Amino acid sequence: MSNTASPETPGTSTVIPALEARGLGHSYGARQVLEGIDFSVLPGQFVCIVGPSGVGKTTLLRCLSGLQTATSGELRVLGKVAREPQPGVALVFQDYSRSLMPWSSVLHNITLPLRANGVSRKEAADRAYRALAQVGLADVVGEQYPWQLSGGMQQRVAIARALAYNPTVLLMDEPFASVDAQTRADLEDLVLGLQRRLGLTVTLVTHDIDESVYLSDRIVVLSGSPARVAEVVDVDLGTSRDQILTKSSAEFAALRTHVHGLVRAAAAVSPSTGTARTVVPS
Repeated sequence: MSNTASPETPGTSTVIPALEARGLGHSYGARQVLEGIDFSVLPGQFVCIVGPSGVGKTTLLRCLSGLQTATSGELRVLGKVAREPQPGVALVFQDYSRSLMPWSSVLHNITLPLRANGVSRKEAADRAYRALAQVGLADVVGEQYPWQLSGGMQQRVAIARALAYNPTVLLMDEPFASVDAQTRADLEDLVLGLQRRLGLTVTLVTHDIDESVYLSDRIVVLSGSPARVAEVVDVDLGTSRDQILTKSSAEFAALRTHVHGLVRAAAAVSPSTGTARTVVPS
């Protein structure tokens, strides 16, 4: 297809990537999960990572965030080699019920990591309320607790916590998997709007192929065991996207079919996790 590209050679662009994996690999003991991962994310791009269950998507995202150190290869953040979490990189987890502390107020949940990094109490609170406004929760009182909010509102709080960090790069691990379909669509549009408005570089892991096509400028498809980049798919659907109009277009259907075929082919060669095997993050 004309809108696809082969796995790229790192360092060929004149623009310094916001994120760049060069031969990245990771193993859990004797089990190699990732090997020779090569791709880059340019500043301001929205990139989704897809692949069959258990292929290593979450492991890759954790390596990109610096929470997990790659056992081979190299990670670069804004052109610099990174071996630990970097300033300007924020991560939103899949399970908001675990990433938010239910015993702490919304305000405290958002300001805690800022205060831990030396931000003053006033500035942290200002950032928190500004971030809440950015995710459509300007009316949420900071003293409320996460358990008093709906699932969609809790995930907005988790996104606000990341935004309060003033990130350049936002990493998201299946952030909409635990909400209903309508809330998921609303959150997709929220993140797209924030990415465009704030100029964020976003890398998002998802199992949902429709979601990957709708959100992305490019899609990285993982395959194999250990996982490698099977293909990088360019998504040319314009910057203005609509849940109904975009998803009903012929271009969207063609991209969805192509990516679905890649993931199905990857599932055929990526072994499933059996009960006798060590379970590792996907």
